[in-house]
Amino acid sequence: MTKPSPISPTIPLDQDGIHHGFLKLPYSRDDSAWGAVMIPITVVRNGNGPTALLTGGNHGDEYEGLVSLFKLAESLSAGEITGRVIILPAMNYPAFRSASRTSPIDAGNMNRSFPGKPDGTVTQKIADYIFRYLVPEADIVLDIHSGGKTLDFIPFAAAHVLPDKEQEARCVAAMKAFGAPYSMMMLELDAVGMFDTVVEEAGKTFVTTELGGGGSTTAERVAIADRGVRNILIHAGILKGEIEPSPTGTTMLDMPDDRCFVASEASGLYEPCVDLGDMVKEGDLIARIYDVERTGTPPREYYAPRAGIVSCRHFQGLIKTGDCLIVIAEVL
Repeated sequence: MTKPSPISPTIPLDQDGIHHGFLKLPYSRDDSAWGAVMIPITVVRNGNGPTALLTGGNHGDEYEGLVSLFKLAESLSAGEITGRVIILPAMNYPAFRSASRTSPIDAGNMNRSFPGKPDGTVTQKIADYIFRYLVPEADIVLDIHSGGKTLDFIPFAAAHVLPDKEQEARCVAAMKAFGAPYSMMMLELDAVGMFDTVVEEAGKTFVTTELGGGGSTTAERVAIADRGVRNILIHAGILKGEIEPSPTGTTMLDMPDDRCFVASEASGLYEPCVDLGDMVKEGDLIARIYDVERTGTPPREYYAPRAGIVSCRHFQGLIKTGDCLIVIAEVL
């Protein structure tokens, strides 16, 4: 028998109107013997209809989704919608408050912790509640990501190749409706424990994004997220209106195999030789890594393993062996 979750919502999840509150997880610690982790949540409902689950802050240093969803929670009214919108701006709230990818409490990476455990770590308990109590309520799920402190991306919405082609078609249609400048058929190198994986295995329509990175955000990237969130709600039949396409149009991209990923095989000082959005040919010089222990040492050079568009790059000036250096996607 599955154990109940220790998390309880402070608001109703199934009543009409606008409800702002918390998912309350008891957490006893040195500075608060009977304390709790309080995760902000908003539920907006107006009668029967589809349910959208909108999530951000799966990683705590990815701000595009956080800004957009905190904004939506303040601005969306029940009269605008038919159905229900569940807004969880900061899934890994402890990570968000510490401006880190993972939780400072247990080092938990939320997006490698699903389906979670009701009697596990704090991160596993949060993942378990989201998976068992929120995902089943949803018809469509949007999880907004960006690159955090260590990566930077061209702004894209993404779907995955799935065994169920009808479900895949639903996800692709929603991805296109999001209206990002790019739409990506995304390859995950390790999908075990991901929110994406468990939501898709539950048969839901799922869209994710990568909307920049660098541990901050920009007005342009927030605008892409804002437009995309509303487009998803319109696409789902929850919000009235016309879908607003990207002003620059949408370019379709694919990640057909793991040759898209270039990892660093050295630690040192990173020199990018191409920028995000650049088109490269196979064999083009894409980066140099310099030895930081001494001068006069030739850098290690990296070359494009395939032709395509630079869709992701390492963000920080220093790089370590094994870090993602660059991702090259295929333009369709």
